[in-house]
Amino acid sequence: MSQTNVHPYEGLFLFPQSAVTDLQGTIDHLKEILGRGEAKIISLRRWDERRLAYEIKGNKRGTYFLVYFMGRADQMATIERMCNLSEQLLRSIIIRADHITPQQMAAADGQAQLDDEIKLRASETAAEPAAEAAAASKS
Repeated sequence: MSQTNVHPYEGLFLFPQSAVTDLQGTIDHLKEILGRGEAKIISLRRWDERRLAYEIKGNKRGTYFLVYFMGRADQMATIERMCNLSEQLLRSIIIRADHITPQQMAAADGQAQLDDEIKLRASETAAEPAAEAAAASKS
């Protein structure tokens, strides 16, 4: 009988700056990668958008996502392989997060803010065609 070792992990994922335009798709992609590795997400948040030290795949700026998750040690190779095969993901780093408590991980969760930002972007996108139509009717 094999014993499954479940550990906390911290993952930092770098996406191109354009990933912010499809924030829901980016989050879904991250969840799919981690889901294939049977990881349980504790917290996920958009960490920062920064200018990169050097160009990566033609991108000079990138958006970072910080994810804390619980995962089996034998599935980390699968998750890392999925990250390497992803065409959307520029870079990733995953480390064991034994240095942080589960309460601190849960406190770092930013999914509510991401959901709010997604809704705001959707309402702005829906408002743009109406504004353009109103401007066109006035001319």
